[in-house]
Amino acid sequence: MPKFSMSLADSGVSISTPVSASTVDRIRQIHGSAVANELVEFKTEDTKFGFRASGLATNANYHVKKTVILLFINHRAVESTAVKRAIEQTYSAFLPKGGHPLVYLDLEIEPNRVDVNVHPTKREVNFLNEDEIIELVCTEIRSKLAEVDSSRTFLTQSLLPGVQTIESVQRDQGAPAHEGTGEATKAGATPKTPATTKKPYENNLIRTDSKVRKITAMLGPAAASPRDPSNPGAPTETDAPTIPIPENGLQYETTDRQPLKIALTSVKSLRASVRSEMHNTLTEMFASHTYVGLVDERRRLAAIQSGVKLYLIDYGLACHEFFYQVGLTDFGNFGVIRLDPAPKLVDLLKIAAESERQEHPDSNGEEADSIFANAPEMIARTLIDRREMLNEYFSMQISPDGDLLTIPLLLKGYLPALGKLPRFLLRLGPYVDWGSEEGCFRTFLRELAAFYTPEQLPVLSQTVAQDALGESATRGHVVADGSELEYEDTFVRARRVQMVRMLEHAVFPALRARLVATSRLLRGVVEVADLKGLYRVFERC
Repeated sequence: MPKFSMSLADSGVSISTPVSASTVDRIRQIHGSAVANELVEFKTEDTKFGFRASGLATNANYHVKKTVILLFINHRAVESTAVKRAIEQTYSAFLPKGGHPLVYLDLEIEPNRVDVNVHPTKREVNFLNEDEIIELVCTEIRSKLAEVDSSRTFLTQSLLPGVQTIESVQRDQGAPAHEGTGEATKAGATPKTPATTKKPYENNLIRTDSKVRKITAMLGPAAASPRDPSNPGAPTETDAPTIPIPENGLQYETTDRQPLKIALTSVKSLRASVRSEMHNTLTEMFASHTYVGLVDERRRLAAIQSGVKLYLIDYGLACHEFFYQVGLTDFGNFGVIRLDPAPKLVDLLKIAAESERQEHPDSNGEEADSIFANAPEMIARTLIDRREMLNEYFSMQISPDGDLLTIPLLLKGYLPALGKLPRFLLRLGPYVDWGSEEGCFRTFLRELAAFYTPEQLPVLSQTVAQDALGESATRGHVVADGSELEYEDTFVRARRVQMVRMLEHAVFPALRARLVATSRLLRGVVEVADLKGLYRVFERC
């Protein structure tokens, strides 16, 4: 019979095995029949990660004092601390304390995914998607162990005379024989196998409840928001004004009419279009995220944690998509924000037209002046003529005289920037497709979502205000004692306080519960940290 020799360089021992011998036979020859008789076979592969795995693992009847991992990657014997640690944790649910398995694992990975230049002797290697591949292998081993766990053998001994059983004790106390003991104590019941729930590895143990402790608890009293007991008159976040409009000028209401069941084909088509663009991984990330905090209100960046990764989110982009989806799902059943006193549509539109004219100074001439002068009246007439439809579908009430009575409320606890209201009304003229039903709903809800999207707040500090004041004086602008800049700075700080509160308690909880993340949101998500990568770095240090 042809034979081949395998040299073990570490021990200086040579072993000769037949060429036709199977892997189990070779393990039997090297490690003994006690191991070979308790092996179970497993296989798994995934083309996404470019690997194929097969191997043999001891079942729960066998355990030794030291873990033995026979790892081959692309038919080369190597070592991996990560693989060993993961397999040991997998077996912790099946073996007694102090028991360890023997596992033979043959991994075939695409060569361009393997880095062999990790250790001087090339005994250790790294490969792409290491954590995902190890998790798939351990899941397969776990499932195979659970299948054969019912065959575990135990040494038993008959009870000595006079020893009381649980049944006899309960019978003496008058309790039913099996009360409180469950089905496992009944005669002939089969012991349950250990749960196959995935057990997180040490480098996956993370804090996922943001309510346990916030980062502000680690800061000094000056950075915390609660009122200082030593100074009862000190202002708090709740004392700060939220918007430059008096609070009694806004009333939040829900519609008192019966909820409408929308069966419009156009709305169903728009909803289906959103579902067809859903990005599964991104949607799962938003659905399981933990809000970390506001990073930059000028660039509209916020930090969230999902699993073991930290992301920077363009919450402006995410909110625009979210409020558009809210407009579709709650179509015809919005709450209302009542304006008291109700402003005139024409007045708001004139403010927006004048602002547009100042932003485009190049558009001078008789034609441009005519457009800016006539646009407010034309758009106001368009909205007044369609006020019944706007009220029925969008909870936007306009009186016959052109008073704006209410605007839609999309999210309870969130107030859009009312300074954007004139521009929102102005864009309802040229940017809404009033000619078709589906086009009208789509474009109107897009404009409504843009109105509800958080604005970019300017960063105004004392230093910036002083610089701006000096520049105004240089150019001859009159700013009495910097009062205008001080007012702007106060408003921005107040709005920022309000924005921080609304993002944490209203917006991001709603994103977690309702957002269907589409592919266009990918450009607004950046991964900035990975706990697994950091864990690997610190492990090497």
